[in-house]
Amino acid sequence: MADTLTIALAQINLHGGDIDANLATLRGARAEAARLGADLVLTPEFAIAGAPAIAIAGAPAEDRARDPGFVAACEAAIAALAADTADGGPAMVLGGPWRDGDKVYNAACLLEGGKIVTRRAKHEVQWGGGFADKRGFDPGPSPGPVAFRGFRLGILIGEDWWPPAVAETLQESGAEVLLSINASPFAVDQQASRLGLAVSRVVETGLPFVFLGPVGGQGAAVFEGASFVLNADRSLAVQMPFFEAQIRLTEWTRQGDRLVCAPQTLAAEPGRLELLYRSRMLGLADHVRKNRLPGVVLGLSGDVASALAAAIAVDALGAEKIRAFLLPGPDTDRASLELAAACAAMLGLRCETIAIAGVMAACGMALAPIFADQPAASPPAGIEADCRLLLLLAISNQLGTQLLTTGNPTRKPTERECANSHAGYPVLAGYPGLAGYPGLKNLDDTVSADLCRWRNGQRPTGALGPRGPVLPELILPHSFTGSIQ
Repeated sequence: MADTLTIALAQINLHGGDIDANLATLRGARAEAARLGADLVLTPEFAIAGAPAIAIAGAPAEDRARDPGFVAACEAAIAALAADTADGGPAMVLGGPWRDGDKVYNAACLLEGGKIVTRRAKHEVQWGGGFADKRGFDPGPSPGPVAFRGFRLGILIGEDWWPPAVAETLQESGAEVLLSINASPFAVDQQASRLGLAVSRVVETGLPFVFLGPVGGQGAAVFEGASFVLNADRSLAVQMPFFEAQIRLTEWTRQGDRLVCAPQTLAAEPGRLELLYRSRMLGLADHVRKNRLPGVVLGLSGDVASALAAAIAVDALGAEKIRAFLLPGPDTDRASLELAAACAAMLGLRCETIAIAGVMAACGMALAPIFADQPAASPPAGIEADCRLLLLLAISNQLGTQLLTTGNPTRKPTERECANSHAGYPVLAGYPGLAGYPGLKNLDDTVSADLCRWRNGQRPTGALGPRGPVLPELILPHSFTGSIQ
């Protein structure tokens, strides 16, 4: 019986729906694992297609799972990777769809010796809370261990590790280690919950536990990686970095009747502000890269939201890939324009100005016949923000870039903004938030101000923007206290 095992944890950046790109990434991961001397490469849940909850060609993977062409393409890529393992290098645990008669499973395959040795299907198929596996995948039977080179591996797919039953079944049927492959999107404070749940599985089974997740932006979701290993004594043996792709070799030895992972230097967990900032950096960077876009367009307005969105964009993409614009209206105050221009200068952005009074007047004239029976008044509700959006979209479409919106959907508009908006179409910081990529996602102004201060104090890992302060202090409202909900 073998007493040592090396497992490479492939915390990789996958592309939702791009099977060819994922095939290349997986081959690269296996090549690196071979260089490190791994026996086995562990890959994230549904890795061949990106992730099970990500939109693929306009539909979630749960829906595409019933598309014979999609499943066939995944199966062909899995077969190609299986054929690669005939070279005598590392075996792979690879996630993807498994079609068995009229059933389709979210599965994990063991690839070794040039073939698919065995498969395991996900048992805990979820519905609700952002998970919709039941829409496309059938639940598999409670899995048994997988035999591999003298070891018995317990493979948990996605939410299989949430309840105790699947892990306990694996332990009772002889598993020596729990290998949990996942693809759950980033959320603040999630890592503490994951570690707590993993400790529960370790205590219940007496087995070491491996958590592996992907990294990167896919559509609206971001995956932070942060993969880890707990030994059977509940000690944290491995903690991989957040928001960084990495192939990490773990070394296992059989000591008595249990497998033990050799401890490694642990990556530090970022603070909450850094987690929020870097998650948005990574999401934007991957959105632009994976959609092969040349860059982004954004409007600056001298407020916290647009300043933070600009800083994140510069850190994610570099100033050369960003076109920034000031779009003053007839009532725009000079101080806000000066703050916006100062923000652009500190970030190294070239900022161009487009006055929108003429566009507003032209729109008012075009709409005048529609409102001929109404009392004469100011321009139609929302016209100032509508004109800004129209111009930014026109620029974005002409340049082939992505419009980056800076609106905050959680903030209550000011009285002035309410006067310049209409039902169902909020105007936030002077720019509508219904089109384009949301640079801030759901950050409120309090957290945005905290993030601006945080960024002025340090340069995030991987940032392409300048060192030192990058945002004018006058932009930051001093009434904000720094609470994060």
